[in-house]
Amino acid sequence: MTATTAPPRPVTARPAPPGTRRDHSRRSSPVSTAILLVGAAYCLLPVLWVLVASSKSASELFSTFTFAPSTHLFGNIAELSAYRDGLFWRWMANTALYAGVGGVLSTLVSAAAGYGLAKYSFAGKQAIFNVLLAGVLVPSVVLAVPQYLLLAKLGLTNTYWAVLLPSIISPYGIYLARIYAAAAVPDDVVEAARTDGAGDFRIFRSIASPLMAPGLVTVFLFQFVAIWNNFLLPYIMLGDDKLFPLTVGLSGLLNQGASQPSLYTSVITGSLLSIVPLLALFLTLQRYWKVDLAAGAVKS
Repeated sequence: MTATTAPPRPVTARPAPPGTRRDHSRRSSPVSTAILLVGAAYCLLPVLWVLVASSKSASELFSTFTFAPSTHLFGNIAELSAYRDGLFWRWMANTALYAGVGGVLSTLVSAAAGYGLAKYSFAGKQAIFNVLLAGVLVPSVVLAVPQYLLLAKLGLTNTYWAVLLPSIISPYGIYLARIYAAAAVPDDVVEAARTDGAGDFRIFRSIASPLMAPGLVTVFLFQFVAIWNNFLLPYIMLGDDKLFPLTVGLSGLLNQGASQPSLYTSVITGSLLSIVPLLALFLTLQRYWKVDLAAGAVKS
């Protein structure tokens, strides 16, 4: 009885895992890292200065080292809160109203318009979309005076509506919503819902809106921040300081600082407090903002 041995199998080298091939290309170079650090410093140094300067008294503001902190932050907040019986907090509430209500309404309008442009075919669709793209390129300063003249004829200047109404329509928000609707809402799902007897509004409310939610969070954040930081529109539309947002109110305080230097600390402290709601909003919505747009879609 003889034993037979199988011929040895040729040894083949295993291919490297796909991820290791691109490790070298994914490594950041020192130049790109340095550029990013410079950009981060450019953005964060002014915020750091506001934080440090708001802790100084009026006498320390111009007499001490720029980035040397002090211990007067809470005293400055109390002084700012006492200015004209808490007018600053009225400005804060007005800004939250303008940005919150305007951001929500603008997001709803953008979602409906973007979904319609992405999922419906009708005459003039491309022309409307081209007009929207052109609207993105038009600076807001060009539209400020026509908007003022229009609202003045309607008797809406120096009211809350003068700031809210122009903020509802956002060409950039509609453009983003159209992209999100096209990417996150499959046509097969829409057709299946129509086959089951669902109407257009129900499809938009129950199917499209949840799938578009991560993108709509982005639209809301963009619009909220844009309204929160808007200066020109409320500056033109409003004359009553009790209707002012933070941008216009703090600008008025800054102008008064030429004759009352003690108000400079109030302006800086108010600028610091105006950042807090934006940071809180970003931290709250961050988990929704990072979700993949197509995470809830049904893949074919």
